[in-house]
Parts: sequence; structure tokens; C-alpha cells
Amino acid sequence: MKEIKFVDTTLRDGHQSLWATRMSTAHMLPIAPILDDAGFYAVDLMGTVQFDACVRYLRENPWERIRLLREAMPKTPLSGLIRSKSLTSFNLVPDSVIELWIKRCAANGLRRLMIFDALHDWDNLEISVRTAKAEGIEVVVPLVYSLSPVHTDEFYARKTKEMLKRLKPDRVMIKDSIGLLTVDRTRTLVPTVKRLIGKIPFEMHSHCTTGLAPLCCLESVSLGIDTLHTCFSPLANGPSHPSVESMIRNLRRMGYEPRADEKAAEAISSHFLYVAKREEKPIGAPVEYDIFQYSHQVPGGMISNLRFMLGQRKMEHRLEEVLEEISVIRKEWGYPVMITPFSQLVGTQAVLNVLMGERYKTATDEAIRYVLGHYGKTPAPVDGEVLDKITRLPEAKSFLKWKQPQPTITELRKGMGRSNLSDDELLLRILFPEEHVEATLAAGPIERDYPSGHKPAMALIQELTKRRDFSSIHVQRKSFALSLRKTSDAVSQ
Repeated sequence: MKEIKFVDTTLRDGHQSLWATRMSTAHMLPIAPILDDAGFYAVDLMGTVQFDACVRYLRENPWERIRLLREAMPKTPLSGLIRSKSLTSFNLVPDSVIELWIKRCAANGLRRLMIFDALHDWDNLEISVRTAKAEGIEVVVPLVYSLSPVHTDEFYARKTKEMLKRLKPDRVMIKDSIGLLTVDRTRTLVPTVKRLIGKIPFEMHSHCTTGLAPLCCLESVSLGIDTLHTCFSPLANGPSHPSVESMIRNLRRMGYEPRADEKAAEAISSHFLYVAKREEKPIGAPVEYDIFQYSHQVPGGMISNLRFMLGQRKMEHRLEEVLEEISVIRKEWGYPVMITPFSQLVGTQAVLNVLMGERYKTATDEAIRYVLGHYGKTPAPVDGEVLDKITRLPEAKSFLKWKQPQPTITELRKGMGRSNLSDDELLLRILFPEEHVEATLAAGPIERDYPSGHKPAMALIQELTKRRDFSSIHVQRKSFALSLRKTSDAVSQ
């Protein structure tokens, strides 16, 4: 009986997809020991988006988050995600920063990294993969799925051969971030890649944006996939991943042996359902099939951002026009995969083209750098007329002969004038605005106290003992009874 392993993505991609990356460390810690014993191959914790959210919005030191979860889950490898050479923003960062970033990920407790480049330009990943392997980190290299005349099975076969030769990954993954995979394409793409990678472990990471991801995941295991990426049900479905509970049940009925504890999954889901209700966060639900998704290929969260951008100018009614323009730009730009940072680059340019009333009357710095190849070799050549129009813009002049600066860490540290900074703090100050780093560090240690949602009675006790607006409370349910009364200086039972 074939075993199917699982990577839990709730602590990274689940809340990124459904909660705008606002899950705090305190939300995670109460359930971490159970998650550690639940049999998952790995737990996906940190990507560059999570670092950004920790610093900008949650005021949590992301390095401390890794350390706390590593301590709480000593048995299960914690996983992270690195995005090519841009890390936390749309800007390209020096190789020295990427190297130190990976070393600090390892030192703080990550034991596995998914290192990807959406253009499949493996030049962009060689330093990252080499550094990770030197640090003893398991390296997973994704093939980022997309639909276009370029992204054929032959394209992915060619890129797989190049990747195996140049990067020598420990594991290979199909990364369907936009949820575009269909069952029919799964039946051709997975075997194509599997024939080339042989015995290298093979993972499937697919979002439920079109509602097809659960079917594609189930179909893929008979074709060579041995590890599925899932979320616990309160943070599954919608733009997120299939639920692990559903996958366990269906795989067992299909004759496979799912390597995850179903009872533990139920307890963990109970906790996150409690968190969702307590924090007024949305709960994941299956979505209806939307064929337009295959045309514009815009991730669900980005559509909300586009609607907001247009709303600020009282132009919400032009959203459909912007989405159509995105489809045109993507073709002109050589079919970039519509995930960060390229989805934002294409989307912003589409808004400018529509609102300015003239296509490419202006362009963002990032758009200019993209068409000039600063982010890497595009899947197909950029349309010649578009390239000419963009590079003739006045704002393009400073980028025509641009080369990536490569300062050393010593030089970057010296430039900050603060020689006593730790490597962790130095990286935060290099990559994030000063005011956000200062506010995060000033916030002090991460808050750890949070009720255990999988134990309702304990959660109730934790909540009640914090209150001071009662004299006595009595709770009884069947044989369970609890009495609390307020004394002069404490709450007693």
C-alpha cells in the first residue's frame, strides 16, 4: 500500500490565503505540540510574505517566531519559502544578503526550504541552493505552473532537465499557486516530470481557486506524487489548499495509506476554528468554478487589491477592463507566471494603462526592469514594440545600463553605522523600512499566551480567569462542573 505524506501549509500559506497573513505566533503555539505529533512530513511556517507581515503589521520579530515554533515542534521539520532574488520586496537584493538570510533561517530553526523562481531562470537560484545545502537544509525546487502557449509539458520537461543538472534538488514540487491545474493536465504534466526525476520525492502544491485542486491532488498520487500540501479545514479551500481531513478520508478509500493522524487533525482544526471565531476571521469554504480565472490568471487576493486601487479613484466599474488588460500585457511581456512579484507588476501596469487612457504612457520602475531582463530571462521574448515604447520613456534611462550592486555584508553593516547589530537584526534593517523595524523591536518579546481552542473547557477557564467583572460563575454540562468565585486578590475554584 503506497504511503502518502503531507506538508501542512496552515501556518504559512493557509492564513496568507484567507487571513491576509495575520495569524499571530500566539495563535499557533497552543496547538504546536499536537501538530508535532500528527505525523506530517514537514510544517510550512515562513515565507518572505510572513516576514513582512510580522514586521509591518503584527509587530513580531519573525526570527523569534521561528525559534518559538522550533522549540514547540522539535520533531517535525519546519519549512520556509524563498522567492528568487527579490526576497521580501520587488527589489533585487545582493547575493550576500540572500546567503546570510538562508544561514540565519537555518540557525534559527528551519530545516527545509522551497526555493523558487517564477521565470524558471535557474541562474537566479544557484547561490541560494548552494548555500542551503551547505547549511544542511533540505532543498525543494518547485516548477511553477502556469497556462500559456509557452508553458507546455515540453517546456516543463526542458526546465526539469536543466534544474536537475544545475541545482540537484532533494525534492521536486509542482507549485500551482493560482489554482489553474485541471485533472486532464495533471494526467500529462505529472508523468512528464516524474519520468525525469525518477526516485526523487515529488510534491504537489495546488490552491483551490477554481475548486479543482482536491481532484488534481487525488489524481496526482496515482501518477507519481508522494507528498501533498494541505491545510486544516478552517483555513482550507477558497484560495487556500485542500483540507487534510478530506484528503485523508479520500486517500484511504482509494487504497492509499495517508501518513497523518486523523484524530490529531480534528483537534488542530477545532483549535483554528476557535481562533477564527474569536478573532472574527473568515473560514475557508469551497468555491464555484470560474472559467475567467484561466484568462486573467490573477490570484484571488490580488483582485481585492485591484478593486481597492480602482475604488480610490471611483473606478470600480472598470475592474473587468483591467482584468482584460492584464491578459494582453501578460502576452506582451512573454507570459510571466502570475504570482508575486510578477502578478503585482502586471496588475499595476494594467491599471495605469486603463486609467491613463493610453497604453504605456508611463510605467513603474519594476515594469521597466522586468522587460529589460533584470528579474531573469522571460519565458518568451517581450514584444518588440512594447519593449521599445517602455525603454523610450524618460524614467527608463537610469535602468538601461543598470547592473546589480553586490556589496558584502561587512560593507552593508558599515554603511548602517551600527557595528554591534546581530545578523538577524541587520537583515531586518536591510530589508524593511526603519520605522517598522524599530516598532517591532520596541514591542518586545512575542506574546505567547492564547487559549487552547481544541480544549473548550480549558479555553473557557483561561478566558474567565482574565476577567474581573464577576463575583462568581458556575458552569455545568452533564458530569462536568466548574465553579469560580472572586476573592479579594484572586479567582478561586
